[in-house]
Amino acid sequence: MTMLSSDLPLPRLGRGKVRDIYDAGDDRVLLLTTDRISAFDVVMAETIPMKGAVLTQISAWWFRQLEGLVPHHMISADAGEIVSAVPALKPHRAAIAGRAMLCKRTTVFPIECVIRGYLSGSAWKEYAAQGTLAGEKLKPGLLESEKLAPAIFSPATKAESGHDENITIARMRSILGDEVTTILERMTRTVYDKGEGVARGRGIIIADTKFEFGRDKNGNIILIDEVMTPDSSRFWATDVYKVGQPQPSFDKQPLRDWLDVERRAGHWNGEAPAPTLPQNVVDATSKRYLEAYRRVTGSELKVEA
Repeated sequence: MTMLSSDLPLPRLGRGKVRDIYDAGDDRVLLLTTDRISAFDVVMAETIPMKGAVLTQISAWWFRQLEGLVPHHMISADAGEIVSAVPALKPHRAAIAGRAMLCKRTTVFPIECVIRGYLSGSAWKEYAAQGTLAGEKLKPGLLESEKLAPAIFSPATKAESGHDENITIARMRSILGDEVTTILERMTRTVYDKGEGVARGRGIIIADTKFEFGRDKNGNIILIDEVMTPDSSRFWATDVYKVGQPQPSFDKQPLRDWLDVERRAGHWNGEAPAPTLPQNVVDATSKRYLEAYRRVTGSELKVEA
């Protein structure tokens, strides 16, 4: 069963491109990850089977690996435990299985904490054109997909629609203050270092990733949202990695590639609505997400209602 949208008997707090957010009471929220998928800032009409469960359960797996390292918002990603904690969801247990996470409610910081271990994506485009990242000079002579040592902390503003904007750390300090900025950078590096080491041992390079943080009801700064998923990160296979060129990634690459072809052929102008996705693209994208889960966690994804 795939899910395009949800309708749970809880107050809805928000709806993003992929996630629906509900008030679960007692300073808790329910994050419900649908099978919606977006590319080039356009949400597709079709769903990708198992995508919501992959994103939720990879995040849950990482949160468990981070226990004792950084505080986080996850209470449970188990459907049975969630239903026990929020009885109103009992009739919807099958719908939320695998794709729901019960979390501590926080006040979210309005900054995406991006960390780049390799030079790729928008960072590479800016560097290739100007030799900078968010307007700050990097050393000359770097190649596309080259490892950055140390990794670069590269915050961005959170955009409700369209692309986030890379900003300098100085700009982040002006928004959040020195103390919070220092804490968020330290926590970002701690989580990335842990994740990059674990993933590399499983044949995956986490080229870059983004984290979000918030304050809980006691004022503690904690890690929230999704963590090192194929949607929030660039996953590359170590066995085919080659510096100086783009890398194939474990995410929505089949979808992006197909849309690129449609755009170049003049079949799509890059705006909503997107063209209807052929079944082979849907299937290939679903397989890519499931393979990312298997590679990262070392096991096949099993969802039990």
